Amino acid sequence: MRVLTASDRALLVEARDLDEAMRWNLAWTGVPGVVERVPGARTVLVRFDPFRTSADALVAALEATITDAEQAMPTREVVVPVHYDGEDLEEAARLLSVSPDELVRRHLAAEWHVAFSGFAPGFGYAVSGDPFFDVPRRSTPRTRVPAGAVGLAGPFTGVYPRETPGGWQLIGRTDAVMWDIDRDPPALLSPGTRVLFEQAGRQVVAAGGPRPAQALRGAAAAPDDAGRPIAGIEVVRPPLQLLVQDAGRRGFAALGVSSSGAADRRALRDANRAVGNASTAAVLECVGSAVLRLHGSGVAVVTGAVGDLGLVTADGTEHPIAHGVPFATAEGDEVHLGHPERGIRYVIGVRGGVAAASVLGSRATDTLAGLGPAPLVEGDVVAVGRDAVAAVDDVVMPRELPAPGERVELAITLGPRDDWFTPEALDVLVRQEWLVTPRSDRVGVRLQGDVPLERAIQGELPSEGAVTGAVQVPPDGQPVLFGPDHPITGGYPIVAALTDAALDTAGQLPPGARIRFRVV
Repeated sequence: MRVLTASDRALLVEARDLDEAMRWNLAWTGVPGVVERVPGARTVLVRFDPFRTSADALVAALEATITDAEQAMPTREVVVPVHYDGEDLEEAARLLSVSPDELVRRHLAAEWHVAFSGFAPGFGYAVSGDPFFDVPRRSTPRTRVPAGAVGLAGPFTGVYPRETPGGWQLIGRTDAVMWDIDRDPPALLSPGTRVLFEQAGRQVVAAGGPRPAQALRGAAAAPDDAGRPIAGIEVVRPPLQLLVQDAGRRGFAALGVSSSGAADRRALRDANRAVGNASTAAVLECVGSAVLRLHGSGVAVVTGAVGDLGLVTADGTEHPIAHGVPFATAEGDEVHLGHPERGIRYVIGVRGGVAAASVLGSRATDTLAGLGPAPLVEGDVVAVGRDAVAAVDDVVMPRELPAPGERVELAITLGPRDDWFTPEALDVLVRQEWLVTPRSDRVGVRLQGDVPLERAIQGELPSEGAVTGAVQVPPDGQPVLFGPDHPITGGYPIVAALTDAALDTAGQLPPGARIRFRVV
C-alpha cells in the first residue's frame, strides 16, 4: 500500500491492481473520519474530516483493515445496444492490430462489469477479462463528445452519459439512457453491474427515460394554498451566468457526482447569516452584471464579489446598496448589479432562501453533470422560501478579493503526482506567476504561464479520483485548477491541490488575475 497526499483533507491510496483497489474500497466502509471514497483504476481517493481524524491516524486505520480475498460478484445485469459506427473505430482497430470487424466482435463477446464510476454522473468504467483491450486515449481530446458515445481507453469501455469533452476512442453509439435521476440506481452502468453489449436493434434492459432537472419557475406573486402571495425573484437582465447554489451534494462521488455547491462558500455562509437563514440555504450565484426584480416583501443581501450595487424601487427611486448589508425589499423593487470590480461571483441571499427543486438532497446547479436547477435566463422567476431560522444579522464586511491584473497567493499541498514532474517543473510551479485565462468556469480555471510544467514521466495515468482545488496538468503543461463542478476522476497527473482554506478565494478569481502558489 502506497499512500499519497491528495490535499490537506484527502489521501490517494495506490493498489497493485483494480481488484485490490475495489476490495479496499469496500473494506473501508465505515472507517471513522472518512467522508467519501472514490475508487479508480488502481487507486482509492479517501476524503476525510480533519476534525474527526488526522492523516496519520487515517493511514494507520486503512492499513489495519482486513480485506476479502474475493471481489464482489455483479449485483445486476443490463444489455446495451450499440451502433458500431464510431469516428475512431478504424483507428482503435489499428492500435490493436485487428480489423474493425474483429474489434466489434471482441467487444460484443467480452463479459464486462462496471468497476467504478467517475468523470461524470452515469459514466461507468467497465472492464473485462479479455487482455486484448488496452487502447491509448486520443492524443488530443475532443471538445465535444455526444451523449451515448461508446468509447475505449486503456482496459476500459464506457458510454458518455451527456455531451462533454473527452479523449476516449469512440467506437459506436447507443440510445440507452445512462443517467436518470428518477431511476434506482440513477446510473444504468452503476458499479457492480454486469454489462452485455449487442448490435443495436433490441431493447435495453432497465434503461428508463430521461428527466432533465429544471429550475422552479412560475408566475411572480402567485398565491399559495393559504392565499398568501409567494415571494419571488425575476430575471430582468441576465448576467453571463446565474445559478442556484447551496452547500452542495455530498456523498455521491462514487457515482460520479461532484459536490458542486457555491464556488465561494464563505460568501454563501455570510449571505445566509445576514438574512437569518440556515448556513446551507440556497442562494443565487451571479457572474457579471444583472438586473433582478423582487416580488413580495422581504430581506435580501449581496455578498461575494465587490462592485456597484443599487436598488430601484417600483416608483423609480434609486438607492445605493452596501456590500454585505441586508436591506428590505418590496413588490417590484429591482436589484442592479454592476460588473464586479473585485472577484467574479456575486452571491444574492434572500430571507427564506431560494426555493428551487432539490436533486439528490441539494438545490445546487452542477454545470458539468447537468444536475439541479437549470441556469436562469431572462424572464425566469424563482420562488423565495420561508425557511428563515434566525433574526437578520449584523453587517458582513467585504473581503480582499483579487481584481484583474492583481496577484493573489494560494496555498497548496504537493501531490499526489508531483513525482511525474521534473524538479525544475516543481520550482516553476511555485516561482512563476500564472495568469487566469478567460477560458475558465466552475469546472476548471485554466491557467497560463510563460514556462509550461515539464513531465518526468510520460505516458498515460490510469483514471483516479480528484478533489476540488486539484491542479491538473494536461500534456501542454499549462495547469487547470479544478472548480466545484470538476470531473470526479481523470487521467492527467495532478501535481498539487489547494488547501481547503484557499478554495473560496479560488472561486473568486477573475480573468486577468495572476496566481502565485505557495507550498504548505
